[in-house]
Amino acid sequence: MFKCTKGKTNLWGATQVVFSSLFFLCIFLPVSLGLYYLIKNRTYRNVILILISLFFYAWGEPVWISILIVSTLINWFLALKISENKNNWKGKAALTLSVAENLLILVFFKYSGFIAENINLVIGSNIGLGSVGLPIGISFFTFKIISYTADVYKGEVNAQKSPFKLLLYVSLFHQIMAGPIVRYKDMEEAIDNRVETAELFNDGVNRFIIGLGKKVLLSNIAAKVAVNFLGTDYTRLSVLGAWFGIILFALQLYFDFSGYSDMAIGLGKMFGFTYKENFNYPYISKSATEFWRRWHISLGSFFKDYVYIPLGGNRRFMIRNLFIIWLLTGLWHGASWNFIIWGLYFFVLICVEKLFLKKPLDIIPGIFSRIYLWVAVLVGWVFFFHTDLSQAFTFLGIMFGAKNAPFSSPEVSIHFWNNAVFLLIAFIGCTPVFKRLNQKIKFGAFAKPVFNTMVLILSIIFLAGQTYSPFMYFKF
Repeated sequence: MFKCTKGKTNLWGATQVVFSSLFFLCIFLPVSLGLYYLIKNRTYRNVILILISLFFYAWGEPVWISILIVSTLINWFLALKISENKNNWKGKAALTLSVAENLLILVFFKYSGFIAENINLVIGSNIGLGSVGLPIGISFFTFKIISYTADVYKGEVNAQKSPFKLLLYVSLFHQIMAGPIVRYKDMEEAIDNRVETAELFNDGVNRFIIGLGKKVLLSNIAAKVAVNFLGTDYTRLSVLGAWFGIILFALQLYFDFSGYSDMAIGLGKMFGFTYKENFNYPYISKSATEFWRRWHISLGSFFKDYVYIPLGGNRRFMIRNLFIIWLLTGLWHGASWNFIIWGLYFFVLICVEKLFLKKPLDIIPGIFSRIYLWVAVLVGWVFFFHTDLSQAFTFLGIMFGAKNAPFSSPEVSIHFWNNAVFLLIAFIGCTPVFKRLNQKIKFGAFAKPVFNTMVLILSIIFLAGQTYSPFMYFKF
């Protein structure tokens, strides 16, 4: 018999309800849907959504919920002032205050320790900030608020007159923890005038279950196998073991985050909201530039529209602008030098592609450009995984045979063949093969419900036997 339990303490010192938990599946979601659809009144439904979203966040972050609410109220007020003063200095001042307030919150909670640590290292001081903690999802909800006030200033949306409706946008539990970064202009109409239909709800359930399967049946399994090759004693690691381990991490990360995005999109549909896609099969790309048009689309779009284009985009100082974007992308993922190096690594790759590599990549057979992409991305994931840079470079040396490591080992063969079926499904799942088959083959009316039921049952079985496994992007 399965027991629904509350989330346990995660790797970052907090507890929270997660989509891929028995508590969420057995209690939180059914109760939330029941309360939401109990009455058809739109005001009632919005109030219910706010309450359950705040409860969802406060379950794991009771201390930091005040940051979310106070920041939302401050920016609600500033957005009204921006709207009233678009053509004078007061509007610019209000926008500056809004951006500064959100960035100060982000820097204090996410980067203050990193900054103090590096100052201490450089000048030999002993600055100590203690442990301030990291509110989960802080990078996502601060960016959502910044996009809102910036769009009000640009005249792309009207300032929301109700602080409660703005709080609904900021706090929606579907995407507050790990995105996608949904912009207010994509939800403005839906807040008051969304239409919940059986068809949309059905699509939402299907999408949610697909995301659940990605997380529980693919990402978590990849993680269990990867620990045999990553973060271990690298003196015994073989060349093939290093490649096998980082490929497993690449699969883990993709199915973890794209699975969360699928679940968020599905939950949105269940409650009448439609969110834009956040992933578009990035591993089939033929260049790093294309990869980043397909991976975490909402983050790339945010930096492009609110940083890259205002700086001049491709028109002037392109290299400088790209450097800033990729430095920020690295820092956004974490207050650590490995993330900065990871971001700047992609800056170099994309600059090289823009300057002279794009044409050759377009001309050569697709298989070779895809091999280039996979090698390039896997090298990047080495830095993404290892917070210890010495370990990262040791691992890279083994990958490319520079550490006198053996080419292979029995452990690689054992784990490969024991997981051959999983690997086949996972690699196919990185491509649109299943999607295209579903579009071309006319399955019976019961095929999709049967498939979804199987995925749901298998996921519950796996969850019952697994330790707590939060989404990786929660820490960002």
